[in-house]
Amino acid sequence: MSEIQQFNQRDIEILNEEVVYDGFFTLKKIQFKHKLFADGESGVVTRELLIKGAAAAVIAYDPKKDSVVLVEQVRIGAAYHPEPNRSPWLLELIAGMVEKGEQPEEVALRESEEEAGVSVKNLTHCLSVWDSPGGVVERIHLFVGEVDSSKAKGIHGLACENEDIRVHVVKREQAYQWMCEGKIDNGIAVMGLQWLQLNYAQLQQRWQRS
Repeated sequence: MSEIQQFNQRDIEILNEEVVYDGFFTLKKIQFKHKLFADGESGVVTRELLIKGAAAAVIAYDPKKDSVVLVEQVRIGAAYHPEPNRSPWLLELIAGMVEKGEQPEEVALRESEEEAGVSVKNLTHCLSVWDSPGGVVERIHLFVGEVDSSKAKGIHGLACENEDIRVHVVKREQAYQWMCEGKIDNGIAVMGLQWLQLNYAQLQQRWQRS
């Protein structure tokens, strides 16, 4: 398969940006023009853009017990437009926002301690993706790390951030089945559990040798 020739950053021009709201996240109104596939240039496009920054998420995997550590917490986005019989308390991967001056790896290690009380070994980058880039600026960095799931228990989170997080240790096959059934339905967890299902055998071999 031949390489796809794509436009780059030089082919889009930001004409104006205005901060509409600045709170927990920042909302901007952006006006831009861009090159067209059929040659020429677009008209002025106006979009609202939610600025979130970057986040790090961890597939906390125990290869000896073939289990994954998940966390459960309420999410306002899942409560705002509720579906019948679906809870806004979601089963998720350990994750956190990357603050200014931090590296995603640092966040992955810190959040594992804060959210689940586990220490991570063999932290490995899996992939990085954009989350809904049509209207959101957020780069998600997904990692996998080895944990002792017997240490994962209880309720965690920072009171100053109004966090109330319950820890679950779930067999990998069970977590994957829940994903297939839609019980686990948030994007980062779905992506992480799919990655784990494809790669768990290699992780077991690699980490058993280390």
